[in-house]
Amino acid sequence: MTPDQLMDRAIEIARTALDEPGALPYGAVVAQNGEIVGEGLNRAMGLSDPTSHGEVEAIRDACRKLGTTDLAGAEMYTTAEPCSMCVATMYLCGIEKLYFAAGPDDSAALMGKLAAKNPSAKRRFSMAELRAEVGLPADERQMPVDRLGVAAVQALFREFGNRHG
Repeated sequence: MTPDQLMDRAIEIARTALDEPGALPYGAVVAQNGEIVGEGLNRAMGLSDPTSHGEVEAIRDACRKLGTTDLAGAEMYTTAEPCSMCVATMYLCGIEKLYFAAGPDDSAALMGKLAAKNPSAKRRFSMAELRAEVGLPADERQMPVDRLGVAAVQALFREFGNRHG
């Protein structure tokens, strides 16, 4: 399939959100060598799962189908520029190229419209704020942090590494 056909499929997946309660119009396709290996739709609200973004769902689908977490050489086609979580997931599995349609302003406009009708749909951070926040060291983020059990977990890691490394 061509890049345009792969993007058309992502848009087709996103279109299903028009009639699926709890879904948002963020569809995604993972492709290798021009063939679809994973598909996903944002069902975060419907599943009460904030990680159920189209891109993450497409990656999960591809990994299950291929029996691997290594998607080196794959490409992501998605209806909107991905959030920080989705980009991190793409890097973790080896997605090598991203194609997207709508930009952050388009998503912000949609989310603003949804929040006006449903205050529970309001985002905690804008995309720009989220990107800036997750890029900070843990002790500089707005979310307070405290480290507990450091020695025990370091010992566990050593033991695991010795047994399985």
